[in-house]
Amino acid sequence: MARKKGRDISGWLVVDKPAGMTSTSVVNKVRWALDAKKAGHAGTLDPEATGVLAVALGEATKTVPFITDALKCYRFAVRLGVATNTDDAEGEVIATSEARPTDDEIRAALAPFRGEIMQVPPQFSAVKVDGERAYALARAGEEMELAARPLWVESLEMIARPDADTVELEMVCGKGGYVRSIARDLGAALGCHGHVTWLRREWSGPFEAADGVTVEKIDELAKTEALDALLLPLEVGLADLPELKATPEGAARLKNGNPGMVFASDVEWGDEAWASHQGRAVAVGVYKSGELHPSRVFNL
Repeated sequence: MARKKGRDISGWLVVDKPAGMTSTSVVNKVRWALDAKKAGHAGTLDPEATGVLAVALGEATKTVPFITDALKCYRFAVRLGVATNTDDAEGEVIATSEARPTDDEIRAALAPFRGEIMQVPPQFSAVKVDGERAYALARAGEEMELAARPLWVESLEMIARPDADTVELEMVCGKGGYVRSIARDLGAALGCHGHVTWLRREWSGPFEAADGVTVEKIDELAKTEALDALLLPLEVGLADLPELKATPEGAARLKNGNPGMVFASDVEWGDEAWASHQGRAVAVGVYKSGELHPSRVFNL
């Protein structure tokens, strides 16, 4: 098997994704610009969505699940009175309504969408149906009954009402949420239909859009040390986990995939945590009786 070309470079690059570009295309551009051997991202954004796309490089790809599981904040606009087959502005109109809810009616309708809810993904989504992506079946004209999935919605608030046809919302939610489904279901609850017209991810876990690098800047700094300097350390992706300091002997054992001794802390038996040594991450695992039992080991 041929070896992958590129540098063994590890860390995070936070990109402010533009509209009209797929998440995969952003990752490929970052990999090219940094000449990186390995790259991935934490949480797909639809092509027309903008905002935080955190790209992991090298060993940081092992921390992607912790960012995927973290809370995320979205701002988006819902066009009232119109439903589309994709639940966004890219689709075909399938229903319209002259009804327009008041601000108070919208605020009241948001309440059932908070907390632990069940959400049906859009027909045009990446969920698999009998081994095929739903969007592929939808494009072929098939209608599917997709199973509802649990979603934790920390908050959902109306932040603006630019006109009678439009409401702008902000949502903080957990893993696996579809903003397009929120727009669709809110429109149904209000009796007027609805779809997303624009969407921006403001933050994802520890990463914020305000700190993101534009695609234009990536092109400008490609293959330079200046772009390397914008990388965040792998450890940022572990911000939601407690840190344990490994003993020198413990660090050596952890690097070989064995349980390693860590210094005492207030972490409880069975908690997930990460161990560091000399300021760098060594492993993620489960804490038991003074040792970390590794599930992921970092080769830094």
